[in-house]
Amino acid sequence: MTRAPGTLAALPKLPKDGLRIVPLGGLGEIGRNMAILEYAGRLLVIDCGVLFPESDQPGVDLILPDWSAYEDRLDDIEAIVLTHGHEDHIGGVPFLLRERRDIPIVGSKLTNAFVAAKLREHRIKPTLKDVREGQRVTYGPFDLEFFAVNHSIPDAMAVAVRTGAGVVLHTGDFKMDQVPLDGRITDLAGFARLGFEGIDLLMSDSTNAEVPGFVTPEEKLGPVIESVIREAQQRIIVASFASHVHRIQQVIDAAHKNGRKISFVGRSMVRNMGVASDLGYLNIPAGLTVSIDQAARMHPSQVVIISTGSQGEPLSALSRMATGNHRHITVAEGDTVLLASSLVPGNETAVNKVINALAELGANVISKDNALVHVSGHAAAGELLYLLNTTRPSNLMPVHGEWRHLRAHAALARKTGLGDEHILLTSDGDVVDLVEGRASIVGHVDCGMVYVDGNSAGVDENTLKDRLILGEEGFLACTVVVSTSSRMVVRKAHALARGFADNPEIVAAVEPLVDAEISRMLDDGVTDVHKLAQAMRRTLGRWVSDTHRRRPMILPNVIDL
Repeated sequence: MTRAPGTLAALPKLPKDGLRIVPLGGLGEIGRNMAILEYAGRLLVIDCGVLFPESDQPGVDLILPDWSAYEDRLDDIEAIVLTHGHEDHIGGVPFLLRERRDIPIVGSKLTNAFVAAKLREHRIKPTLKDVREGQRVTYGPFDLEFFAVNHSIPDAMAVAVRTGAGVVLHTGDFKMDQVPLDGRITDLAGFARLGFEGIDLLMSDSTNAEVPGFVTPEEKLGPVIESVIREAQQRIIVASFASHVHRIQQVIDAAHKNGRKISFVGRSMVRNMGVASDLGYLNIPAGLTVSIDQAARMHPSQVVIISTGSQGEPLSALSRMATGNHRHITVAEGDTVLLASSLVPGNETAVNKVINALAELGANVISKDNALVHVSGHAAAGELLYLLNTTRPSNLMPVHGEWRHLRAHAALARKTGLGDEHILLTSDGDVVDLVEGRASIVGHVDCGMVYVDGNSAGVDENTLKDRLILGEEGFLACTVVVSTSSRMVVRKAHALARGFADNPEIVAAVEPLVDAEISRMLDDGVTDVHKLAQAMRRTLGRWVSDTHRRRPMILPNVIDL
C-alpha cells in the first residue's frame, strides 16, 4: 500500500470515470463512523458519528471524525446520508453543519427526527429529506437506493450508491434477526437483486466478525426482562442506550404487565423516547409514565426507572445514582439495576466501577454477563458469510470495527472465494479508488482525532498530554525576579507545587539550585529571558527526577525588572 503526503492535492488524480472513497472514522475503532465518496468533482458523506472518550482523554466530551482535508471543499458536498440514528453515526452532524448549514441530510424518518432534536440544542435548522426502504433518490451524480436492515434501533437502512464508476453497497450497522420485534427484516431479496446487477464494492459492518454463528433473536429477551421485573421486590432501574427503542419497548411492556409505572431519566433518554413515541415507534400505554419527581415519592415496588448511563459515563444519571449524587433517586439495599446494553470497547473500567459502586449500596446488578437481557445489534460471522454469498461483491472493504474485527471479516471473505487483491483492509484516512471494477488503495490523507470539550471542537493532542501529566504527576512552578541590565537576581527563586508531594514545603530545596544557575548565567552575560527560563526548567527537571523520580509539569517564570 502506498501512502501519499497527508493532503488531497498530493494524491494521484482521480480518473474521469473513477469513484474515490475516503473513510474518516470507524476503522480500527468502534465509533466516529464517516466516509466521503467523490465522483465527477462532487462529494457524498455517509454517516458522521462520534466516539466517546476513554480514561486517558481527560476533559474530553466527544471525539469527532477529522474532515480537515476537505475543509476547502465543503461546498462540493451534495448530501449527508445517515444509515441510522445511533450516536456513533449521527453525533458529529451538528459540528459539520456548523461549517456549512445547508447540507441536505438524507435518512429515515426516525433517524432524521433524532438529528433534528439534537440540532435544536445547537440552534441549527437542518434541511432534512426523509427516505424509506425501496426508495431511490439522486443527489448530483450519486444515485441512491435504500434497503431495510435490522439493527438495535428502528428504521436502520443500507444504501447503494450508483455512479458511472459502478455500484457501492454500504450496509450501515445490521444483523439478520428473522423474527425482529418490529417485523422489519434485513432485505436479503433486495441485496440479492443488487448482487445480480453487480456490486463493485461492498462496505460492510465488521463488529461481530469474530463471533461464530448467528445473533440471538431479540424476542428471546422479552421473557427474561419480564421475569426480572416480576420478581423484583423494590425499585428497578434499567440503564440503556437512549436510542435503543426496541429494548425500552420490552421494558415498558414488562412494567405495564406487572403494574409498575415508568419514568425516563436523562436528557437524551427523555428527548429520544419523546420523539419515538410521537412518531409511533414506541408504544406507551396511557397513564403509564410519571415524572422523576413523582417516581421518587412512590413506593419502590411501583416504579421502573429507565435511565441513561449504561456505559459508565461519569455525568450520566446512573453514575450519579451509584455515587449517591442524584437529586431524586437514592439506590437502596435490595434495588435491582438492569444493564440492558452491550459494552462498548474501552468502557470496561468505567462500567465496572459503576457496577461495584451499585453493589456496595446493596443493589442487585443484572447484565448480559449473568442473564439474557441484551443481544448485539451487529451481524455475527454466519450472517456476514450469508451476506457475502448473497451479494457476491467484486471487492470488499470491511468497515465499523477494530482491527481484529476487520481482519476477521477479511478471513470470512476469503472463505467465500474472494481473493486478497479484492479485499481492502484500510485505516482512517486511506484513499480507495474504484476504477473499472477494481478497488485499490492509492494514498492517504492525514486523519486524526478531533476532540470536543464543551463547545470547543479541536482540543489538540498536546493539551491532552498536559492534562494527563497534571492529573498523574501534578505541577512544579518556580518564579525568580532578575534585572538583566545589572545582571543580578533581584528576588530569589520561589517554588510552588500542587499534586506533586504530600509536603508542599519539600520543593524549597530546589530554590537555591535555581538561584545559583540563574546567577551563573547572568554572570556569563546571558540576558535573554527565554534562555534563563529554559535553564530554570532544566534545573528543576534534573532535581525532581534525581530526587523524587517524578515527571511533573514544570512551569518556569523569569520576571525581568
